[in-house]
Parts: sequence; C-alpha cells; structure tokens
Amino acid sequence: MAGTHETIRGTAAGTAPVPLSVLDLATVGSGLTATDALRTSVELARNAERLGFHRFWVAEHHSMPGVASSSPAVILAHLAAHTERIRLGSGGVMLPNHAPLVIAEQFGTLEALAPGRIDLGLGRAPGTDGATAAALRRTDRSGSSVPRAGGEGADEFPQQLAELTRFLDDDFPDGHPYSRIHAVPGPIQATLPGGVQSPGRPPVWLLGSSGFSARLAGMLGLPFAFAHHFSAAHTVPALELYRESFRPSESLGEPYAVIGVSALATEDEKEARRQVLTGALSMVRLRTGRPGLIPSAEEAEAYEFSSLEREFVDSWLSNVIHGTPDAVRDGLDGLVKRTGADELMITSNAHGSEARVRSYELIAGEYGLPGATG
Repeated sequence: MAGTHETIRGTAAGTAPVPLSVLDLATVGSGLTATDALRTSVELARNAERLGFHRFWVAEHHSMPGVASSSPAVILAHLAAHTERIRLGSGGVMLPNHAPLVIAEQFGTLEALAPGRIDLGLGRAPGTDGATAAALRRTDRSGSSVPRAGGEGADEFPQQLAELTRFLDDDFPDGHPYSRIHAVPGPIQATLPGGVQSPGRPPVWLLGSSGFSARLAGMLGLPFAFAHHFSAAHTVPALELYRESFRPSESLGEPYAVIGVSALATEDEKEARRQVLTGALSMVRLRTGRPGLIPSAEEAEAYEFSSLEREFVDSWLSNVIHGTPDAVRDGLDGLVKRTGADELMITSNAHGSEARVRSYELIAGEYGLPGATG
C-alpha cells in the first residue's frame, strides 16, 4: 500500500504542542454568494499555507444552503491550483454517497495534480438528511434505477472501504469481477510499456464521531480524525478505542489521531463571543429544521432566543474555544492534554471572511508558526 508515515505525520512548528491544521466548510453568509464563500476558501488556504498550518481539509455536505462544500474533489482541485506546499484533503468524503471507483478516480486525479499533497479522508455518514441521501444514491445493489433511502449505507462501509482501497492500489485478486477494471490515474499506468511509476497515492484516513470508525481505523492501521467540534462527549472514549484497537500497517506504524475543534480568536473577548454566536444561531436553525445562510453578527445579536434555544446555544458554545489568542491557546493546549491528540484541525465558523482569516492569523501568531507575524 502506498502512503507513508511521513505523509501522514506532521511536525509541530513554533511552540504548538502538535501540528495545527484547518477544516473549512465553505460557509455561505447572509448577503453573500457561493462564489464569495469559495473565494474565501482559497484565501483561507493560501493564508494557512503562508502561516505554517499543516493541512487544509474541506468537508462534504448536501442540501444545506449555508454550506457550499458539496463537491470536495472539485474544491480541492481549485485549491491545489492556488497553493504550493500545504497538504489538501477531504474531511471528509462521505463514501456511502459514491461509487468507490469514482472516488479512486477523483483522488487519483488530485494526486496527479498535486503529487504528495493529497489526503483522502472518508466518513460513513451521508452528510445530510435521509431524503437527500436517497436522492444521492440512485441505484440499488443490482443496478436498478430506484431512489431509495437505504442504498449502500453506513452498514456496508467496511466493504466499500475495502473496494476503494483495492481500486487505489490496483490489486484486486485474479478472478474478482473487478480485476480488469482500473482506476485511472493510478498504478496500472506504471505497468504498461513506457509507464512510469507515480510517487504514491493519497493516504486514506477514517473520520468519525463515534466508536465504529474509531475501532475500524485501529483494526486497519489507518490514521483517524474525530469530530470533537460536534461530538465532544465522545472524544476521549473514541480515541481510547482507536488506540486499543490499533494494529500496525504498511502505511502507519502507530496510532495517529486528529481532533476537529471549533475555535475562533479575536483581539477582544466580547467580539469573539459576538462572532461565534453566528454559528450557534445557524446550528439552532439547522436543528429545528430551518437551515439557512450563516447569519451576520448583527442578526445573531438581535435574535430573540427562546429558553430552549438559549440552553442549546450555551451547550454548543461550551465546546467552541473562543476569546483572545492566549485564551484560545489555553483551550487548545488543554484539549491536547486531555485527549493526547497528535494533531488539531481547527474550524473557525463566523459570517464572511474577515473574522475567520484574522482568527487563523492570531492563532498562528500565538503559537509562533513559521509564517506568523504576530
């Protein structure tokens, strides 16, 4: 299997206890367009590279007006054209929504566009509601064209993962129905007359917010990314399960766990609270069946929360590390100590680009990352 310890592991820079990375959802704020959101993603990726962050990942979501990241592979290709060094990846591609061969082809293409810089993070959830999941999965296992909510879902994730891995490595055994099918770009090209071996293929990561993917990642010897930002209560148990289940593989000799964490830094503590309230209001609307664009700070301030909504907001914001740069650093350092995470992947949710761009600059400056100017 291709994919080395070096491509998975990062080196902590400055005074950061672990490598710092970025997760972006290409959020669309009120008064803004998807074009604005995707331009912000480019700006964030370029700044993350300049500042010294290790990776920049984008996540797959569907039928959410405030999130423009429905097609991670398309966005990653665009980001690859606007960056030079930073690792780019999916955080993640929701495998049940896609044929494994299609994912192998897409990420083989990305690897050809940006050799040695692509990560393939995979999730087993649909990244949306059941009805949208049915619309995404148009065929049943026999190939019949029927929209059904079941499809090939999370229960079949291990089989889908095994199939995808064989397409990436081009190593289906003789006699397998797919033994003569090849994901291109891919290893098959090196075996033909005049073929040249590519440096490798993207390392596969498993993503999750529960114990299932943690155990599977451990058993397969894969790096694991946990969604602490929306499943904080399960972080420590999941990471313990991952480490207990871990079996060394060709791509990874020991466990490597990344935590996705929501964090936003501003020069002023009150302004940080004002900015993160926009994401909290967006989640209130999503959880109550009213998904929309990310509200502005002014809109969030003016919103009259019910008592139940206020309770949800307080709970949600308790897991969002926000405040001045030193306060955010304290929160991130504490999270590393509690969990033993090998890397932090920070997502900064706020309306528009200014607060998000500045937040990463302040965090980089607090940790003394190579490109930070303070």
